[in-house]
Amino acid sequence: MGRKLLTEHINVEGIDTFEVYRKHGGYRSVEKAIKTMTPDEVVEEVKKSGLRGRGGAGFPTGMKWSFLAKPEGVPRYLVCNADESEPGTFKDRQLMSKLPHLLIEGMITSSYALGANTSYIYIRGELLYVLRILEKAIAEAYANGFLGKNILGSGYDLDLHVHPGGGAYICGEETALLESLEGKRGNPRNKPPFPAVQGLYARPTVVNNVESIAAVVPIINEGGDEYAKIGVGRSTGTKLFSACGHLNKPGIYEIELGLPVEEFIYSDEYCGGIWKGRNLKAVVAGGSSVPILPTELILKTAAGENRLMTYESLSDGGFVTGTMLGSGGFIAMDETTCIVRNTWNFSRFYHHESCGQCSPCREGTGWLEKVLHRLEHGHGHMEDIDLLVSVAKQIEGNTICPLGEAAAWPVAAAVRHFRDEFEWHVTHAKQAAQPGAVFPGKAVLV
Repeated sequence: MGRKLLTEHINVEGIDTFEVYRKHGGYRSVEKAIKTMTPDEVVEEVKKSGLRGRGGAGFPTGMKWSFLAKPEGVPRYLVCNADESEPGTFKDRQLMSKLPHLLIEGMITSSYALGANTSYIYIRGELLYVLRILEKAIAEAYANGFLGKNILGSGYDLDLHVHPGGGAYICGEETALLESLEGKRGNPRNKPPFPAVQGLYARPTVVNNVESIAAVVPIINEGGDEYAKIGVGRSTGTKLFSACGHLNKPGIYEIELGLPVEEFIYSDEYCGGIWKGRNLKAVVAGGSSVPILPTELILKTAAGENRLMTYESLSDGGFVTGTMLGSGGFIAMDETTCIVRNTWNFSRFYHHESCGQCSPCREGTGWLEKVLHRLEHGHGHMEDIDLLVSVAKQIEGNTICPLGEAAAWPVAAAVRHFRDEFEWHVTHAKQAAQPGAVFPGKAVLV
């Protein structure tokens, strides 16, 4: 296996305590940053590392930090997005529950770089057990002088708070998260102004994912240039993937970006192949909001090159033949999977989670769910298939936040790559509506 920058010590007994974490090199990045570096130098190291946001968007983290407005005498905030509500993604809760001090260390170092004296971890409401773990670790950091007034005698002050959300998917969108953190309904804001200018309490704010903030620790410890040597091209460093579905070894894997998708799925070092000796039919590579790909396109690009676990390789071919790395929610589906049923299930989720603020999303997600429901339950018509594509197009690009695209892209991709299966649900409606029914048509299986 490749290098482990975040999870190397995850199985060490007691690593969730300050004492054990400290013995294994914990809080070195805080000491290095505060004692030997200026805030701008920390930002520059993150820029040099090439770190890209690990929550789904993949935007360069250092560049995002450099956008932060710094008006004189105005407080700035760092907010950690620990909502993690993307179906198929469960890496952040593992980091927080097993290595809480890693996130806290990253928050301190990042807050110092941004000039923030108050920072927040916004955690998904259902994860109260993780919230308790974080609160205990934060108390330990305060007790040992890494939080509070005059950290390490540097004159730098930082208070860190954990705030539970209400369990809404939409609060994974950064401006809806900020609204929720302020005690309001979690509706996304119009942009501009962007959070870097007017974020939390209308003050300059940076919102980063748990894994992104945790990655700042090895970047400062080892240097941005060293971090950038790991990976391929603009996909630098390591990435956590939540592997689930029909795999022999589902779980959370930290890989060096650039690993071939085929090796990730079939290698005994990683997922160990498809369970029960079955064949792979399709993969959702980055969480439920990214386009699904059939076997032949997830293992190879349209040009016949090996598909790699990188931002660029997974998106090769655009949405016609590619997908997105997203949040790393890697869902594998075997030959018994009904694509129509799976797509309907995703659509039910997005319809339920739409905040309703934008008409295309509020109405469109409902239409997608209803049309898929009737196709799956034997009441569909052939024109329904094109109706799905039409509705998806009318949602895409017409909403305040990306939830509309998250609902539309999976549906459009499913029809694009598995249209024959959708048609079978019309021509063999009674058979398709039976519990456990599976499309008998041929697909490229490996």
